[in-house]
Amino acid sequence: MSAVEAVKVEIAVVLGRSVIPMQQLLRMGRGAVIELDAHQNDEVWILANNRPVARGEIMIQGDRIAVSVTNTLTVVG
Repeated sequence: MSAVEAVKVEIAVVLGRSVIPMQQLLRMGRGAVIELDAHQNDEVWILANNRPVARGEIMIQGDRIAVSVTNTLTVVG
């Protein structure tokens, strides 16, 4: 295995955000729904190690959800 193949990168996709009081969060149980500030066709942020690296769109293929990269960002640092 090369050194590049050994590097681990955490990928996250941000669909939206919500602000709720801690008390409400603690009362939520399994199956609770949290309303986000995003709409169905909004672009999503793609993060690598918690840094934005691209924008994308959600794609649903059968019972699978995927993200299609629509725009890459210039990463500094």
